[in-house]
Amino acid sequence: MRDATVVTTSTQTPRLIVVQGSYRQMGETLGHATADLIARSLDTYLGRFRADAGLSDADIDRWGHTYLDIAASYSPQIAAMLDGMASGSRQSAHRLAALNARTEMLYGTGYRDEGCTSLSVLPSHTGDGHTLLAQNWDWHPEQAEVTFLLATRDETGFSVLSLAEAGMLAKSGLNSAGLGVCANLLVSDRDRGGAGVPYHYLLRGALQARTMSGAHKKLLPVQRISSGNVLLADGNGGEAVDFELAPDVFGTLLPENGLVTHANHFETPLPLHDKKAATSALTILRSVRARHLLEPALEDRRIGLTDIVATLRDEWSSPDGICRHPDPEVPEAERNATVYSVVMDLTDRVLWIAPGPPSRHGYARWELDTLFDDPTPGPLEFLPESQKTATAPSEEIPA
Repeated sequence: MRDATVVTTSTQTPRLIVVQGSYRQMGETLGHATADLIARSLDTYLGRFRADAGLSDADIDRWGHTYLDIAASYSPQIAAMLDGMASGSRQSAHRLAALNARTEMLYGTGYRDEGCTSLSVLPSHTGDGHTLLAQNWDWHPEQAEVTFLLATRDETGFSVLSLAEAGMLAKSGLNSAGLGVCANLLVSDRDRGGAGVPYHYLLRGALQARTMSGAHKKLLPVQRISSGNVLLADGNGGEAVDFELAPDVFGTLLPENGLVTHANHFETPLPLHDKKAATSALTILRSVRARHLLEPALEDRRIGLTDIVATLRDEWSSPDGICRHPDPEVPEAERNATVYSVVMDLTDRVLWIAPGPPSRHGYARWELDTLFDDPTPGPLEFLPESQKTATAPSEEIPA
């Protein structure tokens, strides 16, 4: 088993974990490097499977085996990584499969308060002609402790950089082919338990694609059992498309005047009942608000990174705006906030990330093409006024 490279930058950014090799080797290295974090994630979610979904250990294991079998048929690469991660962390592969299917395992419990705001700008409307993709990931703040950036490079040189919770394989990220993915929770009355491709498999599947059409094939012609939004963008050719996914149906949103935005409700006329629109914090206006903030630069076709960052830091209607803060009137265990803010330049394969709330933190910068040789981020960028004199020294730790 190869060693992972683990890079931390104080409290200013999530740790970066770099693994290389075959997919099983990468999974094993990742499992070894994050064994303690995986155990914590499993404790959290297995407890919720039992308490919230009423699942027995036998139920969890049965469904875990089902989702592990589905991984093998959906993506041998995902199956190999799960198998390796189980070996490296000394956990059961089917328990890790259940963890990656947490959305589906918790179907019907009401434990789906995750929210996000995503956007993409086409090169025709950016100042430098690059394709931009960005997102605020809103979830329980304590999950930041078990979340990291995962960089993988396989034996062909194909690489992926993605945000990931311990024991899981992807959230928002980009790959060396110039494709980027952002994810937003959706909930509909079509959602169901049972056998199908879990949402987090879909995200990793799209990131493993080398072309936009390949990503579509990993998202659309598959059996889905839960709803979710996936915003895809391509730095090669400068296109973007948003897919509102639900079991058996999907809707499509294309950029308008070079911009597409999305939050946590369905915007296409699908034959379903949206079960999130009324309860997800300000979802009806977050995507519209993002467009309004970007419109002046959009009209001049000069949107840049600073415009995107300013939008992700917007605190209008706090605590439930684009930059979301914990609501003190909500019980602590149920609070949500922006956990991480991510900005991607898909043309240059660069990712910037800040812990939440991004209005209070600078962004660390990672270059996908060079981080395997030098996994040390440069100085923090896009610093707010309160942070402009602060620096975060880097420390590289071999796992």
